[in-house]
Amino acid sequence: MTGTGSNDRLAELAEQERDLTLTRFSNEDAWRLGCLIVELARERGAAVTVDIRRGGQQLFHCALEGTAPDNDAWLDRKARVVERYGASSLLVGERFRAKGTTFEESSRLDPDVYAAHGGAFPLRVQEVGVIGVVGVSGLPQAEDHALVVAALTRFLSPPQAA
Repeated sequence: MTGTGSNDRLAELAEQERDLTLTRFSNEDAWRLGCLIVELARERGAAVTVDIRRGGQQLFHCALEGTAPDNDAWLDRKARVVERYGASSLLVGERFRAKGTTFEESSRLDPDVYAAHGGAFPLRVQEVGVIGVVGVSGLPQAEDHALVVAALTRFLSPPQAA
């Protein structure tokens, strides 16, 4: 698929990444973000595995009921795409599709090691860059991505006054 529709989708995904930039990210932040994703997944009845990594260290991991070891493997593969390209796994896959090909066909990377499927999102800190990855696996790729975006959006929203 090439043309305006794919360009709009690419622009939307790139804008999400710009908008969801953090000012900092600590181990405590990883815990709060991970718990938020788990809470949203439970509200939606979604069986997902959630993973947050920074600099090669796993800071948060939770596999909800109904998930399997395959979800961990998908998270590893999607996180490697984010680490290599500095962009969400969905955006990377969409960039290949916009060129009329697929990541698997044209990246020259082993599909057993890398997966440009939605669900892994860069943790980008202002004036620093990508410092880690937050990922979800268990839903169709667009839904995995949307769950992460919803959680980051809420995580970055100012607290509501009581």
